[in-house]
Amino acid sequence: MSRICLQRLLILSVLSLGACLRSGAVASENIDAFATYLAPLFEAHCTKCHGENGKVKGKVDLLSLKSVSDISADPELIRDLIDAIDFQDMPPEDEPPLSEVDRTRAVSALETLLHQSLAKADAAPVTPIRRMNRFQYHNAVKDLFGLKVEVFSLPERMCREYDDYFQPATGKMPDRVKVGSRPLGKSQLIEKRLGGVAAFPQDLRAEHGFDTQADHLTLSPLLMESFLRLGKSIVESHDFNPANCKEWDTYFSEPKAGEPIEPIIRDRLRRLLILAFRRPVEDEVLDRYSAYVISLTREQGMSVSDAMKEGAAAVLASPRFLYLYDRGKDQDEAANRNHDFELASRLSFFLWGSLPDQRLLNLAEKHQLGDPEILAAEVDRLLRDDRLKNFCDSFPSQWMQLDRIVTSVPDPDQFPEFYYAKYRTSMDMMLEPLLLFETLLIENHSVIELIDSDFSYRSTRLRTWYGEKVDKKPDGPVTLQFERVPLKERRQGGIITTAAVMTMTSGPKRTHPITRGAWIASTIFNDPPEPPPADVPPLEESTKGVPENLTLRERFALHRENASCAGCHEKIDPLGFALEQYGPAGKWREVYENGRPVDASGELFRRHSFKNVVGFKDAILEEKKRFVRGFAAHLLSFALGRPMTASDSPALDRIVEQAAADDYRFHSLIHALVASEPFRQNASGGKALAAH
Repeated sequence: MSRICLQRLLILSVLSLGACLRSGAVASENIDAFATYLAPLFEAHCTKCHGENGKVKGKVDLLSLKSVSDISADPELIRDLIDAIDFQDMPPEDEPPLSEVDRTRAVSALETLLHQSLAKADAAPVTPIRRMNRFQYHNAVKDLFGLKVEVFSLPERMCREYDDYFQPATGKMPDRVKVGSRPLGKSQLIEKRLGGVAAFPQDLRAEHGFDTQADHLTLSPLLMESFLRLGKSIVESHDFNPANCKEWDTYFSEPKAGEPIEPIIRDRLRRLLILAFRRPVEDEVLDRYSAYVISLTREQGMSVSDAMKEGAAAVLASPRFLYLYDRGKDQDEAANRNHDFELASRLSFFLWGSLPDQRLLNLAEKHQLGDPEILAAEVDRLLRDDRLKNFCDSFPSQWMQLDRIVTSVPDPDQFPEFYYAKYRTSMDMMLEPLLLFETLLIENHSVIELIDSDFSYRSTRLRTWYGEKVDKKPDGPVTLQFERVPLKERRQGGIITTAAVMTMTSGPKRTHPITRGAWIASTIFNDPPEPPPADVPPLEESTKGVPENLTLRERFALHRENASCAGCHEKIDPLGFALEQYGPAGKWREVYENGRPVDASGELFRRHSFKNVVGFKDAILEEKKRFVRGFAAHLLSFALGRPMTASDSPALDRIVEQAAADDYRFHSLIHALVASEPFRQNASGGKALAAH
């Protein structure tokens, strides 16, 4: 029995405690309330599995809870309870549901208890120290030296632009764009880059998370050694030259005859170190680097250019460059200004995936970045900069888990048109939701359009795939022409019903409603289900031995008879079967191969009934605050490099509330996120940087 079991059994006690919470009785640890409501409930329903005879399922020991204060000491448990009741995961389907009044009262009571619990907590989670991932390292090196070529190829950058369509300063996406898919076409990796530079291995995406997560970004001795080699290979590349490096004269040009070498080297290194380390450089650090570079010119006879390259290679291998970190709070006010620099880095790595530029560092140096108006202006500036493409090349593909379509292989006999030449239609499919995301961001649409939009970007091949009659021939596999097209039917539009999502959540021959439901729960509502028990066999792909007249829903009903499966299926099956009218490769269908009609009806959160996917979208839109909250949590986790915890709940609620005032527009949501306490919090876990 897991923590979900505990959630189910605590509901009755929560309802009884609601009045006590509002009156403040729980805040004063009312022993009578615990004795009257909680203790009898635990004894009757819980302690057999959670405490008696040393039996502690789900790592929850209810016998250790001696008072209400013991419960309030576990904010994560309270947050789980709120989600279980608010999402109506509990009570289970075989139990009478809570009335709307009781459900609202219980959630309100728990939220009060959560706020009280967090107010007593010693400290909130802090932004953890973490290494740059491969994508960030590449961007940082490129920006540091103003490189006009790529440092190394990045297959994880899924969308390649061929006509420089991405110009956020215009606030408008072109109606036609030329793009390619890097992971699905080798030709997409043919680009101008530094010769002789080999990238370190791609950083893995955390489960239900991103490749920015700190616990995945460690630095082993072996990787440290590879960084040393990498830095030298960059500056020693024959392509690292004045033609490809805009900052060549700033760092590497030879001084004029008669100019003193030592002060020139020192000045160049000061600028390089400040930009690379994202903060003022201490004299002793500058002295150490200067002495090293100067010694190369004196003792080994190196030119200033070559000696500065050696110094630059050492900078690129420094932990101060490789790590994103906060220094924490200091009693000295001047030292506290470090937090402005930390905020500058946090902002630039969030939206640019790279170093803060000189303007951000200048504002940090003046101790001005914490001013709400100045910070908001900088957010606007970063959102209008071309480097915003780095955010679009990193966050949306991971949020939507689009890497899964790379390995999708619909059955060639069922879908022969999916394959052409040596390529697959998945290349076109992948780009559609990415271009929609970029458009909504650049044009500052409401993020609600991620669920239900009246336009999309599609290639000729993709339009044909969706059943349109198009006169033009499909493009070749290298550059694909995508056009902005209006959508006449609401069964299309948004990311959920794109061919990419439908294909990557299916098997070769049939749809996978469980996989689709889990994707909806994880991506759209940020509520990933627990992994299935190891002893539960999957539903067979083949229909051999299965009565021909059964629909997929009926086959799953047989599968659900396993008691250990029922709880999760109650939650995710309605989400997956809502999309059942899209076949294994995303094509619309009304009936199965056996002639039986497809049933896409269901109920969202046991509250919103729907008959088809349009009704399903309407149900999600009824719960749009829940979607926006989940989306904001994804964004904040990506930005901070850590999972969200119960202590982030109040901030997420405020972010959603602020974004709602502007119809949940993308920029307003990002502004609210950057202004939130978790984003602006200093490393000591204290309060966010105050306005000044």
